[in-house]
Amino acid sequence: MKTPIWLAVVCLATSLPTQAQMFKPIELNDHELATLRGRYVMPGRIISFGIVMTSTWQNANGEVIGATSSMQIQQSTIQPQFYVSIINEKGNGSASSQGTGTVTGGSGLNSTEGVTQVVRAAGDHNTAYNNVDINVTRADQAPTTQQQGQALTAGSTLADANGAGVLSITSTHNGVQLNIVANNNQGSTVQRLAQGGLMQNTTLLGGGNEVRNLTSLNVVLRDNVATGGSLNGNLDQLKGLRTQGF
Repeated sequence: MKTPIWLAVVCLATSLPTQAQMFKPIELNDHELATLRGRYVMPGRIISFGIVMTSTWQNANGEVIGATSSMQIQQSTIQPQFYVSIINEKGNGSASSQGTGTVTGGSGLNSTEGVTQVVRAAGDHNTAYNNVDINVTRADQAPTTQQQGQALTAGSTLADANGAGVLSITSTHNGVQLNIVANNNQGSTVQRLAQGGLMQNTTLLGGGNEVRNLTSLNVVLRDNVATGGSLNGNLDQLKGLRTQGF
């Protein structure tokens, strides 16, 4: 039910005192809410689930190094698989100077839970952007998709480099990690999806850099609710992500 319809129902309830008691709100405490989170979708409603992760580093002379890692799961998917597209663009300016900034501490960031977004800067004229999107749409059938890039098999690492820095994308039992170490001591960035959490962490030691860590979770729900035996037709492939560390 869309939000405007809910508002109309609430307005109607308040204008009719005899029926208003039916719509009396019930306050839930934090413990009760914690048991409800993530449990609103009935089996069979999810017909497509996708993850897109992008990390890029652009230095002061315009060179860009980065990658996009994506996975799409549907009922026809045999096994969950990430695919990687490398981003490598040449610059048009002078070489970046040596970074002289210093950042200390931060060891506890490796033990955080949930979504962690960090930017630590010890330089000038830098831009850093961390973002997580959750997109939920509805359709009668799963969208037609074609995976782009190179398959990232479990336990493997893909790498690339240019004047901006060195890129590595790793898939382990702990999940998937995109890591960039910038040249000339400009800094580093890491984006990791693993063990039920997401980390986006950037450290800037030089100047004139632009860093982006973006993650999108895309879910498509079935318009018509499944009934009867079709309730068992949900995406069993999602269970396979647990063995990969997610």
